[in-house]
Amino acid sequence: MTSELLQQVRVIDPVAKSDRIADVEICDGTIKAVQDNITEWSSETHVRDCRGLVLGSGLIDLYSYSGEPGFETRETLSSMLEAAAAGGFTRLCILPDTMPSLDNPAAIAGINQKRRELSARLPKMYVWGALTIGVQGQQMTEFADLAAESVGFADGKPLQNLVLLRRLLEYLKPMGKPVALWCCDRLLAGNGVMREGTDSIILGLPGNPAFSETTAMAAVLELVGAIGTPVHIMRVSTERGVQLITQAKDRGLPITASTSWMHLLLDTKSHYNYDPNLRLEPPLGNPRDRLALQEAVRLGIIDAISLDLAPYTYEEKTVAFAEAPPGAIGFELALGLLWQDLVESGQWSPLELWRCLSLNPATCLQQTIKEICPGNPAELTLFAPQHSWLVEAKTLKSLATNTPWLGQKMTGRAIQTWVSNF
Repeated sequence: MTSELLQQVRVIDPVAKSDRIADVEICDGTIKAVQDNITEWSSETHVRDCRGLVLGSGLIDLYSYSGEPGFETRETLSSMLEAAAAGGFTRLCILPDTMPSLDNPAAIAGINQKRRELSARLPKMYVWGALTIGVQGQQMTEFADLAAESVGFADGKPLQNLVLLRRLLEYLKPMGKPVALWCCDRLLAGNGVMREGTDSIILGLPGNPAFSETTAMAAVLELVGAIGTPVHIMRVSTERGVQLITQAKDRGLPITASTSWMHLLLDTKSHYNYDPNLRLEPPLGNPRDRLALQEAVRLGIIDAISLDLAPYTYEEKTVAFAEAPPGAIGFELALGLLWQDLVESGQWSPLELWRCLSLNPATCLQQTIKEICPGNPAELTLFAPQHSWLVEAKTLKSLATNTPWLGQKMTGRAIQTWVSNF
């Protein structure tokens, strides 16, 4: 039997909507007690002074790219899960855009089997089954065959064929599985590598207009309204996108939405050093986009924050900004940076941050998390908001180091997770 007592820890419970100081006892993966002051414990219990630390429900990532299979030099399943655990995540979902693609039952079953062979202490991992087959994505996958092994259906690339998208939503409606879509019109985006605006003109970089997102989003919302299939809208990055989602929810459309954590912290003003690690898809928004996204997440208009991890090797990213592949890592950085920027600044409450990193992602996946109370599984994250550390290759669990914070000192780090057989 393993027993731990966390004394005077700050307990943030988004399910119970509570934020308080308490003693928490955890025994064999189950929460044994949560009290203001626990005075008795067994001699085998490991007692830990947790003043200044935060204990919350485990963090959940809705979608990220895995390097394995196909690009293990970027990231393996093992290193990705180690990085996620080091960042406080207890569940994560990987997109089907691997090599080969996760568009058939055998491929998904193989990934799930590899996860079972890894340590049980690592986060639970779920796989999005591919919506379409092939690079061009012009043919539907066999949804019924994929359903048993997948958490739902998504593509890491935007669907351009609206007739195909209509059929996808019609076929998927009776299955009742989550469907995630990235809204982007590739023709309108053109060769843009950053958000179009004054900054893109000054920097001399091709601009990707905001309407490349919102015209595609408007079409998706029209289809959802007509067909009724619940849809999760991924990677919202614009102020106008927030407005469209607000209007759709006011109309009662069955949608949820998420944005990337980096789009809440940075905007086009960050591009003036031409850091290729800030080459993202969708690109960072203009300052008004960032502020609109922050407020939309705080209010629950945008339901969740995703990590949207995209690992690359040093050689792949050490090129000119416009030539760099889009994406960055962030499992080990996101919680600390979001806490410092949004919570310590007083813009968000701790509960608001935890809600969109834990409770709401679970809801978007049609899953649940448990209240932090006796008898429930211990799916928890222990976070040290004042812990200072240097972001270096040797301090990261990830194989990839493509992050703009590499070499910088930051404050806030997850120091332990508990993952139960829930």
